[in-house]
Amino acid sequence: MKKKFLSHFNIIGQCKANGLSIWQCPQFLFVIMGIIILITALSSYLIGTRYITEPTFVALIVIGVTAILFVISFIIIQSFEKLAEASRMKSEFINIVSHQLRAPITNIKWITDFLTSEDIEMAVEKEEEYFSHLRENIRRMVELIDELLIVSRIEKGSFPIKKKKASLSKIVKDLVSRSKVFAEAKNIELKFYTPRSLPLAYFDPTMIKLVVENLVDNAIRYTRKKGKVKLWLIQKGRYLHFKIQDTGVGIPRKDHGFIFGKFFRSENALREQTRGSGLGLYIAKTIIEKSNGRIWFKSREGKGTAFYFILPIK
Repeated sequence: MKKKFLSHFNIIGQCKANGLSIWQCPQFLFVIMGIIILITALSSYLIGTRYITEPTFVALIVIGVTAILFVISFIIIQSFEKLAEASRMKSEFINIVSHQLRAPITNIKWITDFLTSEDIEMAVEKEEEYFSHLRENIRRMVELIDELLIVSRIEKGSFPIKKKKASLSKIVKDLVSRSKVFAEAKNIELKFYTPRSLPLAYFDPTMIKLVVENLVDNAIRYTRKKGKVKLWLIQKGRYLHFKIQDTGVGIPRKDHGFIFGKFFRSENALREQTRGSGLGLYIAKTIIEKSNGRIWFKSREGKGTAFYFILPIK
């Protein structure tokens, strides 16, 4: 929480995240407007004391002028922030979609051209391999489109959470079992620790499954060969506590304040050249918070990352 609070004062970092120069950045402009307001208030006071003998009247004039300027500057800065965010979102949306869809579309086109060619003969086993690649590329496209649709629903406020009593332990156990093939392919140790008996919790199973799936997928994806990914699920009071720890590349400290933002991907993720839309953690945070829970993380670059979330049992 402290890091999140301090990130609001990192004006240069926020400007870079929005892809703006310092003089186009709403946060920096807000500071400049604050300085102008202070100078104006001081000038009003000096002028007022020179020409007006009643101190109370002078004070009222200074307060009035300052309040008006503050309201005007706040409205202007808010508008700039919305425009900056919209511009950043548009640029990042185009960038993400073009990069994430170009590869599978190109692969699908190449594979279908190859399979439908009358000039090439191939064995049934090879043909099945190409169909497998075709299905994987289609799955990647559907996954990205699903994430974009979820974000669209979140932005419109039409993202319902349908809570019911369910077993978080079973959801995590099933996802870990499904992910073992992916982990073993990278020679990564994947383990899940939980007590034999945990109470049912009140949440939306489909949505929480998306959260856990994203966290497990990220942990394996950003952990190099012979690494470890471990999960824990325990009860503490009225909450279920989930933790996933990896020995992966970690998150640079300067990126900590932006990790749950839309379309944001840290430098480490980009260096690893792993696919991703930068939407998974934003969606995860929204789901957990709408479920009356909380999500956070701890990370050291080059040492690994741990993500945590808690959900109320009732």
